[in-house]
Amino acid sequence: MRLFTAVTLGASLTAEVERGIERLRAHAPDAKWVRPEGVHLTLLFLGDVDPARLPLLQAALTPLGPLHAPFALTVAGGGTFGAATHPRVLWADVRGDTAALKALQADVARALEPLGFTQEHPEYTAHLTLARAKKPRGDAALLACTRALATESWGEGRVDRLVLFESAGGRYTPRLEVPLERARLPDA
Repeated sequence: MRLFTAVTLGASLTAEVERGIERLRAHAPDAKWVRPEGVHLTLLFLGDVDPARLPLLQAALTPLGPLHAPFALTVAGGGTFGAATHPRVLWADVRGDTAALKALQADVARALEPLGFTQEHPEYTAHLTLARAKKPRGDAALLACTRALATESWGEGRVDRLVLFESAGGRYTPRLEVPLERARLPDA
């Protein structure tokens, strides 16, 4: 099974992202757009994993819940990855309590490293993938989406759980959900 760890952004922000994608789709109709039910922020991609290892993953990830409090993120603006004239990926920028997101991601990476899972990139950068070019050389139409994204702000969402997803056929199925349970300390 193909697995990755992620967080979701709550129903209201996910609905705003869906509406935003519908507005942007007109600029790049040939791109492969994210399905609304697939909106998430990947923390660590695990790749193909033997289903027999699920109990090990659960044992490594479950203790992280009490270490982290729920937090809020916002989505606004964005950009592209790939060639400047023919980008391959369109993304929205993630803002808000990104320090809490990075702390959760770092703990996930540390917890899974002894099981043989490593980070692709040395530093985690939060972004919300919106679309991918279908052509291997990219899609110039995604540039128009970037210009449109400059004025987009989709609101705030609450991150309250860590999710281990299985990816199959473009669909994401939760295999484990770990609630974030630490109480927030009052501001001094």
